[in-house]
Amino acid sequence: MTRNICITASEGQTGFLIAELLLKESKFAKRIDSITSLVLDPTNPKCTELESLGAKIVPHHPGRERQMVKTLKEVGCDTICVIPPAHKDKVDITIELCEAAKKAKVQNVLLISAAGCDYAERKKQPRLREFIDIENIVLSSKGDPSVELGHSPCVIRAGFYAENLLLYSQQAQLNGILPLPIGENHKFAPVALGDIAYVAACVLAGKGKHGFDDRHRGQMMIVTGPMLCAGKELAEAASQAVGQKMEFENISEREAKRILKAQADIDDSEKEYLLEYYSLVREGKTNYVVTTAFHDVTGEQPTQPSEFFRMYSHELRPKKKAKTDNST
Repeated sequence: MTRNICITASEGQTGFLIAELLLKESKFAKRIDSITSLVLDPTNPKCTELESLGAKIVPHHPGRERQMVKTLKEVGCDTICVIPPAHKDKVDITIELCEAAKKAKVQNVLLISAAGCDYAERKKQPRLREFIDIENIVLSSKGDPSVELGHSPCVIRAGFYAENLLLYSQQAQLNGILPLPIGENHKFAPVALGDIAYVAACVLAGKGKHGFDDRHRGQMMIVTGPMLCAGKELAEAASQAVGQKMEFENISEREAKRILKAQADIDDSEKEYLLEYYSLVREGKTNYVVTTAFHDVTGEQPTQPSEFFRMYSHELRPKKKAKTDNST
């Protein structure tokens, strides 16, 4: 059984890490035949890196569905990992990809969705709610006998990426604070991006008589971090990692928006997504942990907050002020 995988938005952090794992880790690499990276920006340095590892880089031009169908057929794609791109037209681009995959008769589909999208309200958190619309497109194919897409589906609802906390590293370094608009008491469970990539790689490389491994096929996997944290607990975990006192500061949504605009080099749609997720936290809709899927799929335990902050301690550790030399 061949396994020719196409990963969309591969120049993004999620797609890149999934592709890198599949290409570099022998337990995955020996089970796949090829990796095709669909990219909106082929000039991104990550494309060069993936190509050096053995991936085929294919530019993705939204609005050219017929060309996409041809491309998927030419590379022999039997498995597609759909990652909605960080783009204002995320839904339209993703729907077009799914339609192209249907016409190309791709059998296996893994969708990377977002935990919390089912709690989001369309008027209050539209960017989060978009993921429900995308899930509907992917899952509806399961009941259509005329198409192969969705015959072997899987959805991973990824929790809030802990890496998003690094967007506030400037405040951490300069002032020793972690400023987040999440309120004082409600909690959430940030998940390391590497943990999501690991689960996805396991699913994409897994094989069964119907496509994906029967343990994964048809699963709706919710993957959060292993620990519920309020702001103070996140700051405590960061303090342990950097070896210096860090404090949490509950800021307003307006202030959070200002910081993201000034410091975060990400698409505006992603900034909107982050602010909407923070609003879910304030509403108490993220007070849960789901680690069963991670453990069942990987056989391992997810990354603890203290471990995560330790990995990125150099980005968070407060900078010491230079001492004034008064010698004469």
